[in-house]
Amino acid sequence: QVQLVDSGGGLVQAGGSLRLSCAASGRTFSTYAVAWFRQAPGKEREFVATINWNGDTTYYANSVKGRFTISRDNAKNTVFLQMNSLKPEDTAVYYCAARSSRLTRYSARDYGYWGQGTQVTVSS
Repeated sequence: QVQLVDSGGGLVQAGGSLRLSCAASGRTFSTYAVAWFRQAPGKEREFVATINWNGDTTYYANSVKGRFTISRDNAKNTVFLQMNSLKPEDTAVYYCAARSSRLTRYSARDYGYWGQGTQVTVSS
């Protein structure tokens, strides 16, 4: 069983940066693929980025490619999302999610473990 705790959200001006963290409990987290999703008010949850179990494979949504970086520190059971050049359209609740597989997926349905979410608000 894995439990995830998201943190690092906040209010930032457009062009600014934030780093989100996803801290996990459980000895097997280092073998899990992890993703970040986000959900803006009135919109469906959407894929942001994903990383495989050892960090050597990452994928990004086109909307964040070149601005966001996903990484992980398995020794600390933590996954990060570095967000640079933030835009107002990045405003959303961000969720980390894990799946009990080493391989990444883009769909929220493939992830069985979820954090509680952290709010990111980007002002113009």
